[in-house]
Amino acid sequence: MHRISRRRLLKAVGGLAALPALGMQPVDRMSSGGRVVVVGAGFAGATCARYLRRIDQSLEVTLVDPFEDYYACPLSNGVVSALRSIDSLKVDRDLLARYGVRLVKGSVVGVDGGARRVSLLGGTTLGYARLVMAPGIRFKWGSPEGYDEAAADIMPHAWKAGAQTSLLRDRLLAMEDGGVFVISVPAAPFRCPPGPYERASLIAHHLKANKPRSKIVILDANEKFSKQALFEEAWAQRYPGIIEWVSVSNDGAVTRVDPKSMTLFTALDEYKAAVANVIPGQGADEVAVAAGLADDSGWCPVDPATFESTRMPGVHVIGDACLASPMPKSASAANSQAKNCALAVHALLRGSDPGEPSLHNTCYSLVAPDLAISINGIYGLSEHKIAEIEGAGGLSPAGAAQDFRKREAGYGEGWYESIVADSFGGRAET
Repeated sequence: MHRISRRRLLKAVGGLAALPALGMQPVDRMSSGGRVVVVGAGFAGATCARYLRRIDQSLEVTLVDPFEDYYACPLSNGVVSALRSIDSLKVDRDLLARYGVRLVKGSVVGVDGGARRVSLLGGTTLGYARLVMAPGIRFKWGSPEGYDEAAADIMPHAWKAGAQTSLLRDRLLAMEDGGVFVISVPAAPFRCPPGPYERASLIAHHLKANKPRSKIVILDANEKFSKQALFEEAWAQRYPGIIEWVSVSNDGAVTRVDPKSMTLFTALDEYKAAVANVIPGQGADEVAVAAGLADDSGWCPVDPATFESTRMPGVHVIGDACLASPMPKSASAANSQAKNCALAVHALLRGSDPGEPSLHNTCYSLVAPDLAISINGIYGLSEHKIAEIEGAGGLSPAGAAQDFRKREAGYGEGWYESIVADSFGGRAET
């Protein structure tokens, strides 16, 4: 038996390679207090649960999630634009049991930080030595005004992969040529910052081929966006006259919607849509808010070295729900935070120093079915805050040849297969 150091583990998994479980030696067994509960089985929660067991096979790890099926959000814009099937995003989370993770289907209704206990709907309680919360996001219904759950059936958000993704695709396919597809983008922060602009790119590809008289209007509550220069370069080259982006300073923030008339209102204007994709404002999921883990921002503040909540000792928050700026809310960031959290949880359970995290983010965005752009970020701590490491990471180059963009599209597919395998213990379904 031997202990796996933070440096060795991060070096081994830095490329997201899914190493065989039998190749990982368990560390020294702990005398007591080895029970960890993880809430939320998306990229953050699944990764953390799996790596806790890989780091120390004596740990008792329980992963709680309310949903039977899980559809991954990365590549979901390919479903919206009718390039791939929704089933291609379905992930088999049962594979986690191979690694000794106990899977519990249930909804968390209470967290007692003093008693270190999680309560589930139906009366089940789970005790823990450490709790990891990875619940994801909630939608702020009413942001914009008039946008509630009923409105989402008419103006789909498609910002959680599944039924909404298929619904928005169906609306696109049924749209008559000459119709206007309007995308409403909320003020940051929100899940997947480049997502709305990748969506616009792939929908523009569909319109150019199938509905050439149609156009896209992006109404944006932000002044700039991720990979903006690269997206705009691609739009000018491949989709001239199809995509119009309206920034917040140009009256792009949607303040109200009327689903009956399919109209979106800004402070000074209104837009009639054939199809409206309204992405509402977001915050940490209700379970985190109810537990008292979120602050006035609606997100969960954490100690950046360990991702332990600053509002409840013994509880860690990772993934989209936590405040980890400048890291974006992405699958890659969630996976990276989860590994570092797993190492920190194990160290704290053993009474040792967690050390400093080594964090990263990788994001590929398709600008056409076979062309992609990318961004990478490497992060460490500076004055006990997460900070980008100067000179590391960066954007794919502007003005790159088409062959380069094609290779990036292939890299993106490879990245997706790798992160699904690394997070959930198996390959994505095809």
